[in-house]
Amino acid sequence: MVVTQGTESDMTLPSWQDTKLGGKIRAALWLETEVGVGNTFTKAELRKAFPEVAQIDRRLRDLRDFGWRIDTSRDDPALKQEEQRYVAKGAEVWIPGQAKTAKHKNSLSAAQRTKIMADDNFLCRTCGIGSGEPYEDDKDVLSHLNVARREVVLPGGAIEFQMVTECKRCGSAGTKQVDLAAFLGQVEGLSALEQQVFASWIAADQRTRGAMEKLWGIFRTLPVASREAVRQAVAGDNK
Repeated sequence: MVVTQGTESDMTLPSWQDTKLGGKIRAALWLETEVGVGNTFTKAELRKAFPEVAQIDRRLRDLRDFGWRIDTSRDDPALKQEEQRYVAKGAEVWIPGQAKTAKHKNSLSAAQRTKIMADDNFLCRTCGIGSGEPYEDDKDVLSHLNVARREVVLPGGAIEFQMVTECKRCGSAGTKQVDLAAFLGQVEGLSALEQQVFASWIAADQRTRGAMEKLWGIFRTLPVASREAVRQAVAGDNK
C-alpha cells in the first residue's frame, strides 16, 4: 500500500516486482530499493530483473523526464560503456498524479538547441568554456557542449526547468538548482554603485575588472609601510 502523505521515511514503497504496475514505475522502484542512489548497474542486470518487460531500457530512460538522474558513460567518463549510475531520485511516479507528462520533457528540435546555444554565446554557462576547447587543467581533453536542464526555484516556490548550455564535464557533476528568489534578493541588497557594476557585467556577459579591483590588486602587493600610507590617505587621516 502506498502512503501518499507524510515524510518519505513514513512511506511503504510498492514492490518493484508487482507486475500490475507499469514498467516505468517498476524501474523507479527497482532503482530505489535494489540499486540505491550513488550506485551503478548494468543493462544486463536491468534486463535480468525485468525479463518480461519489453523495452525496459526505454522505460528507465523515461524517468529522466520526471527529474530522475541516471548517468551513462556519455555523462560520466568514469563509467564503463555498459554501466549506468543512479544519481538522484525525481518525482515519485508510483504515487497517483506524479506520473503525468513532464512539462520539461526534453524534445528539442535541432533549431531549438541551436538557439539555446546561441543565446548562451556557445559557452558552457557553468565554466565558460567554448565548444572543442581544451580544459586548462587537462589540455588533452576537448570540451563538448550539450543542452541541459537547469532546475530553477521561481519567486513563490514553483519549480521550473529551464534549458542551458553546459559542457559534458560540468554536466557530469550533477543537476544544479538555482533559487532565483534568493538570488534576486541578494542583487537587491547591493549598493547602488555595486548594482551599476553588476549591470555592466550583465551587459557585457562577462566580469570586467574595474578601477577599484585593479587598485586593490596593486594594494595587496605593497609593503606594510606603503599599505599604511594608502590606508591613511583613504581614511582622510592627512586631512
